[in-house]
Amino acid sequence: MNNNPTIFPPVEYADEDGLLAISRQIDAEMLFDSYTHGIFPWPVEERHILWFSPPLRAVLDLRRLHVSKSFKRDFKNKGFEFRINTAFPEVIRRCSVRNNGDGTWITPKIIKAYEKFHKMGFAFSFEAYNVKGELAGGLYGIWINSFFAGESMFYQESGASKFALVNTLEFLRDRAGLRWIDTQMRTPLFERLGTVDVPREQYMKMLENELKRKLPEEVQPLHSRQREYYEF
Repeated sequence: MNNNPTIFPPVEYADEDGLLAISRQIDAEMLFDSYTHGIFPWPVEERHILWFSPPLRAVLDLRRLHVSKSFKRDFKNKGFEFRINTAFPEVIRRCSVRNNGDGTWITPKIIKAYEKFHKMGFAFSFEAYNVKGELAGGLYGIWINSFFAGESMFYQESGASKFALVNTLEFLRDRAGLRWIDTQMRTPLFERLGTVDVPREQYMKMLENELKRKLPEEVQPLHSRQREYYEF
């Protein structure tokens, strides 16, 4: 059980849809509190934030990850380059607008909170750059010790977001030693990669284990800022 202080009710108090709490504010401290206690935010408008802990959680076991040839075909020979944490503000802003120009759940209030969370060392971006050195696609997520939760992706060029995703998953598995990630939603894309639902009680035990598990020394410099705010 996570015994760190929290402002949120126990996750068992969530309703059948997983709704646990409602707030008008969201900041980096609330984000840290929520993710380390099995909760994530979802704004319904600029004024209100809903906090969820669903009864089923979507999880991708990286030890069973299989990327098919047909999946890789979308970005093969495109010449993309993979980078980490070089353009977080741009990535989250690109994720906040769909390719048709419509907005998403990523409101200005959300962007402000996650940018602060990034500066604290807990939110990361993973990018695909084209041969001209331009940002072509990417994603961002929350990475605390050996726990990772994916948040949102975008692409400006076909195949760029899949390229960034595959390279992110392989980096987290092969270099950082992560065993699974939280995909939050079981979308068709993540189902192709092997995402399954696990009961919330099981998820909470998995979360606790990963929050305690240290990273390999070679990737610890990526988390150096985290230790300024929290010691696990």
